Amino acid sequence: MNIGEAARASGVSAKMIRYYEQSGLVAKAVRTQAGYRTYGAADVHTLRFISRSRDLGFTVEQIAGLLALWRDRERASADVKAVALAHLAELEAKIAGLQAMQRTLEHLVAHCHGDGRPDCPILEGLGEPVPGAGESPGSGAAARRPAVTRFGVAGGGTAGQAGSRR
Repeated sequence: MNIGEAARASGVSAKMIRYYEQSGLVAKAVRTQAGYRTYGAADVHTLRFISRSRDLGFTVEQIAGLLALWRDRERASADVKAVALAHLAELEAKIAGLQAMQRTLEHLVAHCHGDGRPDCPILEGLGEPVPGAGESPGSGAAARRPAVTRFGVAGGGTAGQAGSRR
């Protein structure tokens, strides 16, 4: 089957199939004399595996490891479980960080009158100094971990990640 048919059969776009091939997740496709890629049922199965893994939030690097384990019929299921548990811990940390941001934003919104007055607790809260911001960049604790604020973690991390690095 050609790349369009493989895309329809696997639910993965042709663009992503080419990306997965380029990144090494999928073996280079066999080409016809005219240069078109051809795929078989095993390729489609691999693409579905990758797609499902992406749906669960695994990174390309993690998926490469999972694919290696999937292809290794001698692997221990404990190895697969360790990868899944590590990813689960990452997801839990992200969720905790998002929930902390949600609680903070809910608090700020609840304290904003939302009327014609110029004073706004939301803007005041956003303007508060970030803990550790007084240190010069690249020095001290601020260089080793993201700053934790009332809003979560500065720089896009999560409170769970920051807490584990203290």
